Amino acid sequence: MNPTSHPDDLERAARRRAGMKLGWIVHAIIYAAVNLLLVALAAASGRNWAIYPALGWGVGLAIHGWVVYLLSGGALYERLLQRERARLVAQRDPW
Repeated sequence: MNPTSHPDDLERAARRRAGMKLGWIVHAIIYAAVNLLLVALAAASGRNWAIYPALGWGVGLAIHGWVVYLLSGGALYERLLQRERARLVAQRDPW
């Protein structure tokens, strides 16, 4: 989003990004809490099975973080967006 955009557009984008980041933080907190509980249950049973759900869910958490912080609200997304805007303007302008 460029700085000359309408203030409502900027506010909407800021709220959307903040909501996405907050969603990832909640996801990470729940991940930690549930996996601590699973580790305790696995330790009580004498087996080390808790690593499997932690790894599986960890992949999902990592993908969620990648999307939130690198693609949708990060610098990479902004660079790609600016490049596409410039390309569209160049295609529209015959001179």
